[in-house]
Amino acid sequence: MPSSLDFLRPRHTAVAALLASLLLAACGGGGGDPAADAPVAGVTPPDGGDGGDAGSDGGGPQAGYLAVPTTRADAFRLLSQASFGPTEATLARAMSLGAAAWVDEQLAMPARSVHLARWNTENAAVKAKDPNGNAGPNPVISSFYREALLANDQLRQRTAYALSQIFVVSLADLSSERAQAAASWHDMLTRNAFGNYRTLLSDVAMHPAMGLYLSHLKNRKEDPRTGRVPDQNFARELIQLFSIGLVQLNIDGTPKLDGNGRPIPTYDTPDIEGLASVFTGFSWGGPDTLNSRFNGVNRDPNRLAMPMQGYPQYHSMLPKTFLGTTVAAQGVADPNASLTAALDTIFHHPNVGPFVGRQLIQRLVTSHPSPAYVARVAAVFNNNGAGVRGDLKAVVRAVLLDEEARSTIAMAAPQYGKVKEPVLRLTAFLRAFNAKSDSGKVLMTATDDPGRQLGQTPLRSPSVFNFYRPGYVPPGGEAAAAGLTLPEMQITTETTVAGYANYMMTVVQKGAGQWGVDGKGKRPDLQPNYGTLTPLVNDPAALVDQVNRQLLGENVGAALRSEQISTVSSIVIPALRPDGRNQAAVDRAKANRVWAATALTLVTPEFVVQK
Repeated sequence: MPSSLDFLRPRHTAVAALLASLLLAACGGGGGDPAADAPVAGVTPPDGGDGGDAGSDGGGPQAGYLAVPTTRADAFRLLSQASFGPTEATLARAMSLGAAAWVDEQLAMPARSVHLARWNTENAAVKAKDPNGNAGPNPVISSFYREALLANDQLRQRTAYALSQIFVVSLADLSSERAQAAASWHDMLTRNAFGNYRTLLSDVAMHPAMGLYLSHLKNRKEDPRTGRVPDQNFARELIQLFSIGLVQLNIDGTPKLDGNGRPIPTYDTPDIEGLASVFTGFSWGGPDTLNSRFNGVNRDPNRLAMPMQGYPQYHSMLPKTFLGTTVAAQGVADPNASLTAALDTIFHHPNVGPFVGRQLIQRLVTSHPSPAYVARVAAVFNNNGAGVRGDLKAVVRAVLLDEEARSTIAMAAPQYGKVKEPVLRLTAFLRAFNAKSDSGKVLMTATDDPGRQLGQTPLRSPSVFNFYRPGYVPPGGEAAAAGLTLPEMQITTETTVAGYANYMMTVVQKGAGQWGVDGKGKRPDLQPNYGTLTPLVNDPAALVDQVNRQLLGENVGAALRSEQISTVSSIVIPALRPDGRNQAAVDRAKANRVWAATALTLVTPEFVVQK
């Protein structure tokens, strides 16, 4: 059956083909550059509140910071950086408070654990019908989107998502019943989003999701007789990806150079070998440390959501040297002491502040932050002002309230900004149009297909290197010549550009998500609400202006607006006959105007690129 948006497809094909180059132009040349929530109709907000006032249970702005009202444009920009998309309610709140007070209000909201609870509930329902079945990954994906679309603590949710792309585990590997571990993992990231990085490191290292994903669960000590050596997988990624990176850094994130002008490595093979020995003897949590529990024979029913524990009989007792530190040989194996020494050493490495700080800037604000911006954030990581190192609440605040995050002068620089990853484009659309969940549960499934979907699913990265690397520089063109890091461009290809455009055309018309609880419903679970648009269909300019207000804020140039109005005006609404026999045709034309105005805007650089 032809889509009622088929009239758009010739034009949309051209838009899709041009979008990649438009993205580059919007970001400044080749490659570009680097809460209160309105409730979704039909769904109770996750915190049990009304979703309309982020301050209802957050205690208000932090003492010492006055509410300084701001403009809608500034509020729109802040919420694009610090939430899963602006809504009219969140915009009103941010405008009334101003950036600093809004951020402080968000930072004061307590953490909630919801993902594991949902998975357990849905898993129990599955097992009631089939004792051998399990809930699989969909409840994790759905729970992520429910929080992204509905949660009042938008900044915590957005920060947890950023952390999930630094500390990566993937539903691609944690499938079937292991999805329970992924649900627990995202609760852990949410809990630690505004905590201390040292605690986060420990929770990451001891979580069974990471133990399974990077294979240090059931990692055994060396055995000279058989030639067995400890698994090095987690040890390598812990320092390469999660903490200090490949080369020594200045506080501004630039590499330190040796006498020959070459970057100085942070570690070498003996460091990995020493650290791998630290991560021996850890396996499933439980009430004892018997061999049977280590090997998974004696299983605790909650093992996938419990921290791992040390088993001395499997832990290396040899000296462990890494990053200039040595854990002395142990007469009695003590895996927890080795772990503490290792994580303390990593935590205090001078690279951590700039390495982690720069990535948080990239995930929230801009792909290629200036060295000065990185240095200011790293300084806060090193000392939050009260002598505390690793305070992520202070770091997130520093990222969002830095002069380069809030200044319109910085925003105007051609190298400033970031390509919104596909997941954030979808959530921004659904939030802008107050999408309703038919089921009341927000049912979503994987959207991995790059040619027909988003080419991205939350918590389902193809590898431990995430969907894209933080240091990715698109080859060739002005971006490469300028050395601009543009992570999201690593998944911006002809295929993904066209796939996103096609997917969003369908979402605009039919909705998003799973088709009913059983996948056999009459329409997707999430339905956009076009109540603000339908009264304007007879006035193309007014319709376009309202779409732009909801999706773009005030980031609308005259050329774009003219093209949008021309497109909408080309869809003729027939005059209603006296007998009303053509009512269906009139309604279809009106709907087509709404869909066209929205779909076209969703593929513009002004929407896809966050400035």
